[in-house]
Amino acid sequence: MPGPDGPADEQVVLRLDEVQAGYGKAALVLRGFSVEVRRGEIVCLVGPNGAGKSTVLKVASGLLGVRSGTVWLNGADVTGAKPQDLLRRGLSHVLQGHSVFREMTVEENVMLGGYTVDDRATVMDRVEFVKSVFPVVAERWGTTAGLLSGGQQKQVEFARALMVRPDVVLLDEPSMGLDPKRTAGMFEQVSRLREAGVAVLLVEQNARRALEMSDIGCVLDLGRVFVRGPAAELLADPQLGDLYLGGRPGGDGAAAS
Repeated sequence: MPGPDGPADEQVVLRLDEVQAGYGKAALVLRGFSVEVRRGEIVCLVGPNGAGKSTVLKVASGLLGVRSGTVWLNGADVTGAKPQDLLRRGLSHVLQGHSVFREMTVEENVMLGGYTVDDRATVMDRVEFVKSVFPVVAERWGTTAGLLSGGQQKQVEFARALMVRPDVVLLDEPSMGLDPKRTAGMFEQVSRLREAGVAVLLVEQNARRALEMSDIGCVLDLGRVFVRGPAAELLADPQLGDLYLGGRPGGDGAAAS
């Protein structure tokens, strides 16, 4: 458990501890939810619709306040902090769906991610970094973003998120709207985030595929963590597969979202 200065383990970048949260006066969505994400680790949240997966990301990024519980970022209590403050502290949130500015170039979209960085040399260093991580961004630098495929636009979104050199990136349904080929490419890009040393908290409709490339899986049900463990173990559990992952591989069930 974290002490007064946050989690004792310095490898824990993000932690939500016993969080309760909901919308307006409605019933709680999260009911004592806890999770932690370590450096260079992908943690995948899966579960049925309404389990609270996207709500977790909104709480973590400051888009939704908590009724009780604590949010820690790099050992500091950031409960109630505004999204722009969390961005400066090293947390980026890639929202559900496409969020590129279609009439702007790839360059202009990516550079928006560095607006909080005052030093020009640092910004240019980060540009070279994101170009090395996402080759399409370098290749299509001067192209209008609206002319890119859905998968290419997602790479631009990831690159923009990395411009602040975040410690943790929150990804909400990154495969939404992508065909199977581009979905596979998108998952490769998520792996590149991990290779760059970034912690990732992932919500994904294709639960089985997401767990295949994750380190840790958390199954949510009724606003709490029902099961947490190595992603490979969750995938191998036939009961969890039937209940939360759309059945066995190759079966008739649809992926949980």
